[in-house]
Amino acid sequence: MKTIDADVVVIGGGSTGVGVVRDAAMRGFKAVLVERADLGQGTTGRFHGLLHSGGRYVVSDPESATECAEENVILKRIQADAIEDTGGLFVTTAVDAEDFADGYAAACVKAKVPIEEISLKEAFRREPLLNRGSKRAFAVEDGTIDGWKLVWGAVRSAEQYGGTILTYHSVTKIEHQAGQATAVTCLDRRSGETVRIGCHFVLNCAGPWGGQIAAMAGCHDVEVVPGAGIMIAMNHRLTQSVLNRCIYPADGDILVPAHPVCIIGTTDHKAGHADDLPIPRDQVQQMLDAGEEMIPGFRKARAIHAWAGARPLVKDSRVSAEDTRHMARGMSIIDHEHRDGLKGLLTIAGGKLTTYRLMAERIVDVMCDQLGEKRECRTADEPVPGSEDRKLYALNRRLEQVETGTKAPSGQQIICECELVTRKKLIEAMNDLTEFNLDDLRRQVRLGMGPCQGGFCASRATGIAHQRDDIDAEHASELLRGFLKNRWIGIWPILHGEQVRQTALDSWIFEGTLDLEHLPEPERQVV
Repeated sequence: MKTIDADVVVIGGGSTGVGVVRDAAMRGFKAVLVERADLGQGTTGRFHGLLHSGGRYVVSDPESATECAEENVILKRIQADAIEDTGGLFVTTAVDAEDFADGYAAACVKAKVPIEEISLKEAFRREPLLNRGSKRAFAVEDGTIDGWKLVWGAVRSAEQYGGTILTYHSVTKIEHQAGQATAVTCLDRRSGETVRIGCHFVLNCAGPWGGQIAAMAGCHDVEVVPGAGIMIAMNHRLTQSVLNRCIYPADGDILVPAHPVCIIGTTDHKAGHADDLPIPRDQVQQMLDAGEEMIPGFRKARAIHAWAGARPLVKDSRVSAEDTRHMARGMSIIDHEHRDGLKGLLTIAGGKLTTYRLMAERIVDVMCDQLGEKRECRTADEPVPGSEDRKLYALNRRLEQVETGTKAPSGQQIICECELVTRKKLIEAMNDLTEFNLDDLRRQVRLGMGPCQGGFCASRATGIAHQRDDIDAEHASELLRGFLKNRWIGIWPILHGEQVRQTALDSWIFEGTLDLEHLPEPERQVV
């Protein structure tokens, strides 16, 4: 058994967990984060990419709206490299009643969310494809955010301050003695080794899995409700601004431009379990129909990928246990000393990715209070590595880097044309990871995230991986199989029209040319 000593163990490698380990490390705590898979593979990597202005919640949850507005400004300052400042519009479409819009601007002012009503002429100038039957338009400070880049920026900041990150480590036990949490035991899924981390405090940031983690410490009935929702990526950017319908939050009322595609979302229903999130075809159709209300002709665009995520919602006694749409989005910290008589354990749930830094600040503040220590939070002031110049992301950045040679020599081989991933960038990402699969690389460099969904770049990346001394032919084939399997999960629910043609082409490449299913199996499965 491997043993590690720490002041605090953070469980969960999504945005909240990495925010917490960064905050704790910056305050001088010896902090260790454990995550059962790759960073940002859960809820953080399965959302629509919206950096909230707060406008969505000014009526339904004004406190969350204010928090989003404040954190929007902070994140643009400290994590600029992960954020595109697209701006956003709230639009009363042809089918929407105008009475909601009448009080919307006033609600924004009350919640301190910046807003400006603009003319329809200006709205159509900004977004030429916007439904010409639209009645009113309000400009807000929405943006888009790359959740994986945000996560890795925070992690690199935490590591600079001595934080330790252990991915592919599943928690198996939370030890406690005399009413005090004392250690977290994990299984290293790659080596099979047991790892015991002695500590004084455990911060449960496992999102919709938070109840399961709390139960490992004997704290049962922690009701974190997984509010499931699906999203669909379309094959190019139909808008340059975030489009929101100016209505009470509903299904399919947000369209987000993200990198070279756009994303429509989202539904909202209670899931049985956060690990089992189906993508019903009727919800796919619902999203496509909703997009049509904002952008006529939306259904004619090619849907390239669908996915589902689970919001970690705290059970709200004001609404039905099944009504996740109307559960509050605000963050909640559960003090297990007060609730269960166990010192040294806190659970956090709720909140938004936009407020991840604030969530971290608040839970670490509570931990400091319980430890009787005064250590100030500095996460709002210091940019993460990669964002020191505070220059916001722009869609043309990778093209500029390739053409000018600022990040790669002119003429560098392009491995993924959709996302302009160069050979050099891919090799650097491989070298940064001690052990990897192609899905991990996807989260690092966006390999296979564009319109072809890996149809052309996956085999190229596999060939580059095979050139390494530690990856033989069987291992490389398994990397490719695993990558395509994960891509397929999000393709089959949207097989229709032009997407069928693209999928057939990919199938001919991988089955007809490479005969992928009949290649030799590796001796050891890729985790």
